[in-house]
Amino acid sequence: MSRRTVFVLSDATGETAEKVVRAALLQFADVPVSLRLYPRVRNEVEMREIVLRSREAGALIVFTLVNADAREQLWRICQEESVEPVDIIGSLMTRLSGYLEARPSGVPGLLHAVSDEYFRRVDAVDFTVKNDDGAEPRNLPRADLVLVGVSRTSKTPLSMYLAQKGYKVANVPLVVGLDPPPELFGLPQHRIFALTIQIEALVKIRQVRLKHLGLPPDTGYGMRQHIAAEIASANELYRKHPEWPVLDVTNRAIEETASDILRLLGERSGATTA
Repeated sequence: MSRRTVFVLSDATGETAEKVVRAALLQFADVPVSLRLYPRVRNEVEMREIVLRSREAGALIVFTLVNADAREQLWRICQEESVEPVDIIGSLMTRLSGYLEARPSGVPGLLHAVSDEYFRRVDAVDFTVKNDDGAEPRNLPRADLVLVGVSRTSKTPLSMYLAQKGYKVANVPLVVGLDPPPELFGLPQHRIFALTIQIEALVKIRQVRLKHLGLPPDTGYGMRQHIAAEIASANELYRKHPEWPVLDVTNRAIEETASDILRLLGERSGATTA
C-alpha cells in the first residue's frame, strides 16, 4: 500500500491538531502515513503555498484556524485548487457561538494559555502514543496505569480514551511463549489492569481483521484453537497475579470499560495510601 500524507495546518503551534490526527490514525495502523506540520500559518501567501504542495503530493489537509476570516480564506484557496480540507475546530466554534450567543475572540494560541490541565492531557496523549503495544517497557514505571491482554482486546482504543482524560497509559500485549517484560512486575501492582474477552467474540474480531489484511481465514491468528490457547495462557498469568482486576471487554463500549478502570484505580490508589 502506498504511503499517504496528511498536512496539519494551524495558526498556533499545531500541537492540538497533530494530537487529534495521530489519535485518529491509530485506527488505521496498517496504512503508512506521513504527517507534515505547518504551524503559525496566518497569511494568504503561506496558505496558498501549502495548499499547492498538498495538491501536488495528493495530501489531505487538516487544519485549526480560530480566526473566521482566515478559515474562509483557506476554504476559498482550497476550492480554487480543488483540494479537500478538514476543519477540526471551525464547526465546533460556530455551534458554540450560536449556543452561547457570543462571538469567539478569534485570537490564535489562546488554547495553550488555558490551564495546566491542557498540558497534562497533551503529555498523556504523547506518552500513550509512544508506549502503545509494549513499545517501550522501560517507560512502564512512568505510566499512571497499564493495560495487559492478548491481541484485539481493545488495549489501544482504551489507552487513547483514557489518555484524553489525562492519564498516561501503557499497554502490554500478551503472547503465548513470550514472557511479559520484567518491568511490569516491578510496578505498583494497583496500576495494572487485565483485559479478557470471550473466545467466540475474539474469533469473529480476528477473522474480520484477517479479511481486512487480505490474509486467509485459516491463519493461526484467527483460528479458534490458537485463540483459546492465548486466552488460557493469559488467564493463567492473571491467576498468578490476583491483585490485577480482570475486565471482560466482550461486547462492551470503550467508555464503559474505561469508567470501570478509573473507578477501580481510584479505589485501589486510595487503599494504597490509607
